[in-house]
Amino acid sequence: MITRTIATCQTEDWQNQLSTAFTSVNSLLEHLQIPKSQYPEWIQAEKDFPLRVPRAFVNKMSKGDINDPLLKQVLPLPLETLDIDGYVEDPLQELTANPIKGLLHKYRSRVLVILGSACAIHCRYCFRRHFPYQDNGISTKEMSLIIDYVGQNTDINEVILSGGDPLVTNNTRLSRLIKALEQIPHLRRIRFHTRTPVVIPERIDKEFIDILSQTRLQVLMVLHCNHAHEIDDLFTNAMAQLKNAGVTLLNQSVLLKGINDTPEALIELSESLFTAHILPYYLHLLDPVAGASHFDVNESIGKSLITTLLSALPGYLVPKLVREEAHRTSKTPISILTEESSQSCN
Repeated sequence: MITRTIATCQTEDWQNQLSTAFTSVNSLLEHLQIPKSQYPEWIQAEKDFPLRVPRAFVNKMSKGDINDPLLKQVLPLPLETLDIDGYVEDPLQELTANPIKGLLHKYRSRVLVILGSACAIHCRYCFRRHFPYQDNGISTKEMSLIIDYVGQNTDINEVILSGGDPLVTNNTRLSRLIKALEQIPHLRRIRFHTRTPVVIPERIDKEFIDILSQTRLQVLMVLHCNHAHEIDDLFTNAMAQLKNAGVTLLNQSVLLKGINDTPEALIELSESLFTAHILPYYLHLLDPVAGASHFDVNESIGKSLITTLLSALPGYLVPKLVREEAHRTSKTPISILTEESSQSCN
């Protein structure tokens, strides 16, 4: 875990931090004191998927380092414009599990609500970078239809709030939604999938904590953190507040080439997460989304990394290596056992 001085932008209201995020490659590189000569042509990649990164997250990057692992997650590259076989706009075929506007029902006992299109940060490997958010915007009417859908499907016991990022949504709207969901008798849990607290820890404000503390539903928050340098004192303090409010904290990472594809990086990440009161949950193999092929790490390398983690960490700090595949009823676990060792266990 790194320690950093709290800069002025980190004491601002979280919504102000959203509005002052970096949206220009030139201004970002200038701030990080990286000469333009070190950076290849980027214009088309930035047009296809605009850069967006909050200043609080940029403050965690090393100045002058074009290969900083946090910078590499957000910096547009010409490689994104290549047409690579097997990398498609909807790798998980989510639109086939989109029964009503703003809702995905891929798994039997849980549904996912696309609460909005906005994210606090644009990660270049995002599997929804091509998602048709314009066709899934949720008005008050659509939200009522979602509530009715969940209420009529008694197999559903958990609602996952996603997007975009659900924590870009204001507290008033979140409170209204949670109160409506908790009126459904068979609903047990609500889960947030979010990266916003990692990049703007101040999003975990008192009003939000109060909302979570007052619901009858069990609350889980699945953070998205890929590298230990993303975890600092501000973030850890925010997570402590959530833990004290009874929120279960988990993390899912994506295995990314040149960012966290070494044993040292993953071990440090797991240890730093646990210091921040978060349990490692999933380590995802990259979804083959168009524009992200240069982040891909071979499955065999992922298996080797997990094997190393198992020998270096207690089991509760080793994430499950998984792949998400279209039309499956769950994530697909990746076994690290060889055929020979698997047979010996039978």
